[in-house]
Amino acid sequence: MLTRHHPELIKLALPKGRLQPATACLLTYIGLEFTDYTQTTRVYRLKSTKYPNLTAKMFQEKDIPVQVAVGNYDLGICGSDWVEELLAKFPASAITKVLDLEYGRGNIYLAASSYGNISSLDDLKTAEHNWRLVTEYPNLAETSALNLRLRRFRIFPIWGATEVYPPENADIVVIWTTSDSELRAQNLIPLKTLASTSAFLIANQESLQTKNISQIIAHFSSGLETKHKPWLQIEPALARSYTKLPPELDRDKVWLALPDGHQRTPTAEFLAKAGLKIQGYSENNLNRRPSLNLSWVNAKVVRPQDMPLQVANGNFDLAITGKDWLLDHLYRFPSSPAIALVDLGFGQVRIVAVVSQKLPATTIGDLKQLVQNSQLSPLRVASEYTNIADKYLHEHHVSRYKVIPTWGASEAFLPEDADLLIENTQTGKTLIRHKLKIIDTLFQSTACLIGNRNSLHSSPQREKIASLVELFRRTAQDN
Repeated sequence: MLTRHHPELIKLALPKGRLQPATACLLTYIGLEFTDYTQTTRVYRLKSTKYPNLTAKMFQEKDIPVQVAVGNYDLGICGSDWVEELLAKFPASAITKVLDLEYGRGNIYLAASSYGNISSLDDLKTAEHNWRLVTEYPNLAETSALNLRLRRFRIFPIWGATEVYPPENADIVVIWTTSDSELRAQNLIPLKTLASTSAFLIANQESLQTKNISQIIAHFSSGLETKHKPWLQIEPALARSYTKLPPELDRDKVWLALPDGHQRTPTAEFLAKAGLKIQGYSENNLNRRPSLNLSWVNAKVVRPQDMPLQVANGNFDLAITGKDWLLDHLYRFPSSPAIALVDLGFGQVRIVAVVSQKLPATTIGDLKQLVQNSQLSPLRVASEYTNIADKYLHEHHVSRYKVIPTWGASEAFLPEDADLLIENTQTGKTLIRHKLKIIDTLFQSTACLIGNRNSLHSSPQREKIASLVELFRRTAQDN
């Protein structure tokens, strides 16, 4: 039985983001409150106020099923959508859904644009077409496409902003929303509900058999049996955006991709300096299809991580992203037509190699020696930049390593769940706060305008593209 003095360590993975407010409320209510785990906390390592041997760490929700399945954590809380996404590809994963926590409810839909020519599943089954399917859930999407017996389809995994891709850049999407009405508000129509989802308490199967975690699970069970459940009244922390303008199917315009997230404000400031007026691209008012005062330019707001591949595929003529994401793309696809056109000068970060302050290494050479001495073998490398990380370690002749893809909050992985982090930083203060240290700087990254090498020379819009590139170049030089 778990007690205050039991030496056996129980590890819990907690979600950052949409489920965080309700999860914090639930934990407090059932008597498993963690110091610093609040609706807005940025602290990753958490201590139980009740059990000294119960520890927790905060992750991006998508990382939690993987961390629990591989045994790094005994228990976790995340949406069942990410559990099903993992099991769709790795059905033998050592993970069990223990309790439905009843909040964060929603559905995973197969959907199409309300402005397109797909209105039912029959349209997918009868038409001879190579369907473009965009999604954050590539494993579930592939399973669904095969179950529907689609003859030809291509899946394009993305980091987010799924709703803005149809119909110009996708025929169908697999997307999570809270309801049919929210889906329709995003100008999408449901073709099929693939799964209903909610927050779940999940467990590692071996931990269930070898560790006594029943008392922790009992806290959750007793809380779910009560009539008063204040955590169910808390709205999920969802990023709010909308799509006001109808899709523009006229390809006789230049398509420009603009970044969401923390690069939105400096990008808007740069556009203003260039004399471009943009509506629906402010901090508190994000239209995924903002309007510009250039009638021959159409814009969409997507994730910077997705832009190089989208430009390479011809979905956008130009995009504003980071040099880091362009290089990560090019390291994977060396023959890609995506190229850097203008260094825009803002969004400066360093891409760095980071280890725990406790690790006896101050250079990549020191780290390599630890691997060679089998003190770190294989070297566990966590990063959002999986291709940059792989190339960096290969170039430094690190013999044994494995790259762990992450979806943000990467600092949380060191030192327990990774040995090395390839990360971006502006000042390094966040790394120091998490007791990490930089042992190498890979390169400097800034925002840049990228384009498709082929469309620059062969597109019917090449003169318009060239004029927009020149406008951005002059503005960058004047800054």
